[in-house]
Parts: sequence; structure tokens; C-alpha cells
Amino acid sequence: MINPEIKKQIRSQTAGYLTGALGLVAGLAWSDAIKALIAELFPFAKNGIVAMFVYAVIITLAVVLIGSYLLKPVSDDKK
Repeated sequence: MINPEIKKQIRSQTAGYLTGALGLVAGLAWSDAIKALIAELFPFAKNGIVAMFVYAVIITLAVVLIGSYLLKPVSDDKK
């Protein structure tokens, strides 16, 4: 038999992986939706490209700030 503690860890890891995969799918869906919105609001190719780069920069900054905020308690615990 598998040790109950190991079984619990496996279940926890699997749940984390599934949650991450579903988050990726949701993120890709939102990305497509936002690209379609940009194409609708800025129908000219030149403006659409600029809008997509602005969107990419804003998303990148948001991810970095949120990631830094979420990882701060983890880095404080290691000290």
C-alpha cells in the first residue's frame, strides 16, 4: 500500500497541476477575446499592432507586479 502521506502529496500536486493547466486555458481564451476586441476597436492594421503591443506591455507589467506580490511572503519565509 501507498503511505497515506505520500498519497496526500500526490493528490495535492495533481490538483495544482490541473489548476495551472485550466488557468492556462482560461488565459488563452481571454487573450483571444482581447485580440478580437482590439481588432474591432482599431480596424486599421497599423493601429491594431500598436494596440497589441500596448496590451502586451500592460499584461507583462501586471504579471510581474502580481508575481512579485505573491512571492514576497515566500521569500520572507526563507530569510
